[in-house]
Amino acid sequence: MITLNGIDPRMIANNLEPYEPTHPGNVLKEEIEYRGMSQRKLAKQMGVSYSVLNEVLNAKRPVTTEYALLFEAALGIDAGIFIRMQADYDMQVTRRNKAFADRLAQVRKIVAML
Repeated sequence: MITLNGIDPRMIANNLEPYEPTHPGNVLKEEIEYRGMSQRKLAKQMGVSYSVLNEVLNAKRPVTTEYALLFEAALGIDAGIFIRMQADYDMQVTRRNKAFADRLAQVRKIVAML
């Protein structure tokens, strides 16, 4: 690992990744519980099935742009927050995928030879 002034860049606070990536559904689930709302009531307000909402809140389904906008309308929280959280989550999960990391390494190796 290349270091800057003897410090591993992965150990700088701004570069640290959480041990377990946070899916935006987890944050939404906590917000809904804090507000004392039921998932069934929220699903009905948003016009989605309870099972779909439950899958989003339990990190089994991504927060799409459509869902983010529905959460914004129902909860008054900016949709962009959830879109960025989902993108960060997806990036962390993908970076930790060994098969994909091997593929990236191969691409970098080919590009380095050019």
